[in-house]
Amino acid sequence: MLHKSFIHVQGIGYRTECRLWGQGADCWQTYLSDPTRFRVPRSRRALMLDTVASSPRALARGDYRFFQQRLPQREHWRALTAFPGQIAYLDIETDGGMDFDNVTVIGLYNGRSLRQFVRGDDLLHFEEALDEVSVLVTFSGNGFDLPVLRRVFPRMRFDQLHLDLCPTLRRLGLCGGLKFIERQLGINRSPETLGLSGFDAVRLWREWRRGSQEARELLLAYNAEDVMNMIPLARFAYQRLEEKAEWDTARERWTRD
Repeated sequence: MLHKSFIHVQGIGYRTECRLWGQGADCWQTYLSDPTRFRVPRSRRALMLDTVASSPRALARGDYRFFQQRLPQREHWRALTAFPGQIAYLDIETDGGMDFDNVTVIGLYNGRSLRQFVRGDDLLHFEEALDEVSVLVTFSGNGFDLPVLRRVFPRMRFDQLHLDLCPTLRRLGLCGGLKFIERQLGINRSPETLGLSGFDAVRLWREWRRGSQEARELLLAYNAEDVMNMIPLARFAYQRLEEKAEWDTARERWTRD
C-alpha cells in the first residue's frame, strides 16, 4: 500500500489522493511515467514530482525515516508490508506506574523470535533492540508504552514508523481494550492467561519478586500473548484499510464517470 500512497506529499490530503487513484495513478511508477496526465493543484506540482520521485529510492534503501517524517501518523499502517524483516511488535508491563523505574517486562517480537527483557535481569539490553526495526506495532503505544520507554531509555530515538493498533482499529469500528477486540475477532488466549489484565500483571510481578516461580512464568506468558496477538490484529487492520482505499478509488471513478 505504501507504493500507492501520495498522502505523504506535503499539501496532498486523502481526497486529492483518492482523485489521483481515480484518474489511474495507482502507484508511484504510474504517476512518474506521465505526471502531466494527472490533475494536481498547481501549487503542489513541483513538490509532488520531487517527493514521488524520491519515494522509490527511499524505499529501496530502507529509509523508513523518509516516510516517518512525511506520512501522517494515522496512515503509518500503509508501511506494514513495505519493510519485510524490519517489523517489531512491542508491549510492556509495569508495576503500576509510568515512571522510568516502573517497567517490569518488555516483550518484543521481530518476526523471527520473541525476546522479553526483564527488570533486574536484562532490561537495559533493550536499548539496542530496535536498531534494525523500521516499523513498530503496539496497542495504545502512543499513550502508554512509548512515553514510558522514552523516560526509561532517553537516548533511544523511537523514530520508527509506528502503527498504533488502538486508534487504527477504532477507525474500523473496533473499540475497547486489546482483549475485548481479540474476543470480537475470535482470537483466543491460552487457558492459563484467559481473563488476566494489566492489574494481574502488576500482581504477578509482586508475587514473582516475593519468590513465586509460577507467577514469573504466568507473567511472561501473559506478556508474550499481548505481543503475539497483535500480529493477526495488524494483518486484519491492514487488509480492511486497504479494502477501504480500493472502495474509495472505485467510488471516485464512478463519480468521474
